[in-house]
Amino acid sequence: MSEAQRAPGALAVGLAAASAGLLVVGIAVGSMGWEPLLDQSGAGLTILWEIRLPRTLGAWLAGALLGLSGAVAQGLFRNPLADPYLLGSSTGAALGVALLLALLGAAPLATAAWAMSFGMTGAAFAGAVCAVMLTLALARGVQQTLRLLLAGVIVGMVFGALASLVIFLVPELLRSMQSFLLGTTGYLGWASVGVLALVLLACGAVALAWGRALDALALGETTASSLGVPLARARLGLVGVIALGTGAAVAHVGLVAFIGLMAPHLVRALAKPTHRWLLPLSGLAGGTLLLAADVLARWLLAPRELPVGVVTAVLGGGYLLALMQRRPQ
Repeated sequence: MSEAQRAPGALAVGLAAASAGLLVVGIAVGSMGWEPLLDQSGAGLTILWEIRLPRTLGAWLAGALLGLSGAVAQGLFRNPLADPYLLGSSTGAALGVALLLALLGAAPLATAAWAMSFGMTGAAFAGAVCAVMLTLALARGVQQTLRLLLAGVIVGMVFGALASLVIFLVPELLRSMQSFLLGTTGYLGWASVGVLALVLLACGAVALAWGRALDALALGETTASSLGVPLARARLGLVGVIALGTGAAVAHVGLVAFIGLMAPHLVRALAKPTHRWLLPLSGLAGGTLLLAADVLARWLLAPRELPVGVVTAVLGGGYLLALMQRRPQ
């Protein structure tokens, strides 16, 4: 095995080992901080199984989706600063949650009951899908990458402004939306784990199927086309990965910053893989990073809990700043 192959393989083993260790730590960290697993019995075991384990697994899966989507976005747009929120999914999700909460407070009882059954997760996912669909409509499909990028920026700004307008008109929503806007893993359960796992499998399979297309796109669209890459189908599949993966993650854990941007950078800093390795490694790195941030958020100020999005923003911003300072001018 060559050195180029050993480096990604070793990184995969290291990230998998870190994820396994964090999984154990995440199960052991409760509302009062560190609680030894061997001392649990009765109600304690129920809490471990019904609350901490699905929360820990769900946090890893959501992070893996964001890491994978970030790697796809950076490859598709050929921009290392691209993140999975570029298509407007995050602000669309925020608008969906804001509209749901406003409806709960102002609608008749029957309508409010229907809205409650839809839930914040459903509203966030619906909002994210609507934002991505509008982005595709404005970009007139996926034929032009630059047009798609600009449409995503526009939709993100407009949907963000609309979400802010809803909060301005109904200010009592802000407290209810706070956990979603700052990111939280507190609402994850076994149902969320099942959904996130299925979405990760689907997105991972499609992304890997177009891995060579991303390698070719790195050389430019003209070169990729001359190499026989079906650009329209490749863009459609990759945009679908970004939209579905980001929408599912944001719907379940809220607006978590920097994971999708930082995970591919971390992988590239430790290895120089092609997309065949970069995509799964970015998923592993994203899951490890979000799970580590979640453990810190629960443990640092126990019994109080920090918003996980704040932790990822501080750590991610610090890492990218250090990376920028190390690079030559």
